[in-house]
Amino acid sequence: MTIDTILLAVGPMDTVRADDLAETVLELAEPLEATVVIGHAFTPEEYEEFREQLGFEERVENVDPDEVAAKRPPVGELEEIFAEAGVETEIRGILDDVDSAVVQLADDVDADRLVIAGQRSSPAQRAVLGSVSKEIILNAPCPVTYFRDLDVME
Repeated sequence: MTIDTILLAVGPMDTVRADDLAETVLELAEPLEATVVIGHAFTPEEYEEFREQLGFEERVENVDPDEVAAKRPPVGELEEIFAEAGVETEIRGILDDVDSAVVQLADDVDADRLVIAGQRSSPAQRAVLGSVSKEIILNAPCPVTYFRDLDVME
């Protein structure tokens, strides 16, 4: 299986681990000369909450998710790291429930690999709340690399 496109799905919590995520993705992208799509899924509520902070006047129904994703941390930082490494990037945003949005985005960009990061949670939290990462892994249209940062969210 050839890896031409890698989707790195990120969210605001990934800001603290952006360097480590970039390093993980670069291990694949550089030698394979793959394109990295930096994807950020956000809910309509999240967009409305941060709309003014991001410098947008449009309401959620008039938004370009790619533009919003480009302004959300850690997307810009990751784009810069990949550019310095000579890796081609694309920024994509999607507005929906995070788990279904990431799966849809992987399908839309025809990803050959999906990289996601997760946080630690107790068995009780997973049983009651479910797991976004679990839903993405189970429904992704391609293999998934799960980056588990043990130092975050302990």
